[in-house]
Amino acid sequence: MLAGLVLAAAALVAVAAPAQAASLTQVASFGSNPGNLAMYAYRPDNLPSGAPAVVLLHGCAQNATGYFANSGWQKYADQWKFTLIVPEQRSANNSSSCFNWFETGDTSRGQGEALSIKQMVDHARSSYGTAANRVYVSGLSAGGAMSAAMLATYPDVFAAGSIIAGVPYRCATGMINAFSCMSPGVDKTPAQWGDLVRNAHPGYSGPRPKVAVWHGTSDYTVAAANATESRDQWTNVLGVAQTPTSTAQLPASTTLEVYGNDVVRVYRVSGMGHGTPVDPGAGADQCGTAAAYFLDTICSAYRDALFFGLNGGGPTPTPTPSPTASPSPTGAPTCVTASNYAHVTAGRAYHSGGYAYANGSNQRMGLYNTFYTTTLRQTAPNHWVIGC
Repeated sequence: MLAGLVLAAAALVAVAAPAQAASLTQVASFGSNPGNLAMYAYRPDNLPSGAPAVVLLHGCAQNATGYFANSGWQKYADQWKFTLIVPEQRSANNSSSCFNWFETGDTSRGQGEALSIKQMVDHARSSYGTAANRVYVSGLSAGGAMSAAMLATYPDVFAAGSIIAGVPYRCATGMINAFSCMSPGVDKTPAQWGDLVRNAHPGYSGPRPKVAVWHGTSDYTVAAANATESRDQWTNVLGVAQTPTSTAQLPASTTLEVYGNDVVRVYRVSGMGHGTPVDPGAGADQCGTAAAYFLDTICSAYRDALFFGLNGGGPTPTPTPSPTASPSPTGAPTCVTASNYAHVTAGRAYHSGGYAYANGSNQRMGLYNTFYTTTLRQTAPNHWVIGC
């Protein structure tokens, strides 16, 4: 009887114990790994089959654990359910733990570090069931330059990417010109930059990934001119003009330039130095931890996650209508003019993919920020249309 009671108690404890929380885990084997990189992966609890994946590439003197912990991406992986793949450079490859973005053998399709990263994506697809058509990449500095290399060499693998404080693809082809590429930068025509990308996968005629470029205007490690050169490269590759179709002012003195049909974005963070933009806090658009090379300005992970469309993986929360938006006692329609951000906060609209949409009608109102203003008219409970 005593043995039975012990077993029963043990069973109750086992049932009551909380599930093991997800954590960043090293993957021992993922392919031939010609670039000799380490692979780490983060899979949120209750991750559905066919979930997206984001590859995160750290900067020099960083590692996978630190970039995962500080960049803010874990928050949105948990919230919107996608896998994070975090490659790590080994000191045996580069004494400063930089990805070798300037070595042609590591930035060519089917070779070196680029192939190792692609093999990590393949492993995630075969072992975790991640979606083949929803893979994205983001990186800082050397990781940003390697992010550009992945977008150039594997346009058939990545749907979009983010280059933070990086340089254009094939700006340098060896250690000798890597430093001049970083600062003061290299000036080429958009067509010259575009040809370097097109030559990375000759004959490829499929869709190209869309690209976001982030840079601080006071970055003296990687000159801010590189943001413009990267813009020239990717707008040329994607066949759009180098003149923005729209601009907007975002928090932390950030200017957003949108090119074409939102296929290229350039974020210029005024006064920011060299690092990944983060914005510690509990707000929906806040993330990350301020640290060396993680600069307290604006949450780049949030903006990139929206740009990649990662918030569409789960159900959209039903907004609660604001009391101030109720029909008036006279029965006349209620009209509210406010910023798109205020409309979303008040429950008159929702946001997806960086844009605000009116509740009920789902009409697109423009960019989701505090600088775009829209007038909405309520036509039924929780149903709004543009105009009054």
